[in-house]
Amino acid sequence: MFDIQIFIPKIRKEVVMATNKPYNDNCRKGAVKDRSQTKTPSGHYVKRDSKTGRFMDVKTSDKTPFKGVRKEK
Repeated sequence: MFDIQIFIPKIRKEVVMATNKPYNDNCRKGAVKDRSQTKTPSGHYVKRDSKTGRFMDVKTSDKTPFKGVRKEK
């Protein structure tokens, strides 16, 4: 007579994460919030927290600025 097929949908559980692709392109998507940087008399850059005013980190590896951190005037 009639051919009855039972339709059972497949449930796919996919985990989707927010990513900044492509990987390893040495590029930041967006700026670092609540931080700034300034140059010391020795030529190194120092990172400062904008909320508290405390110095956070000094870049001693080379004398280039931090990536994605705004500069103070």
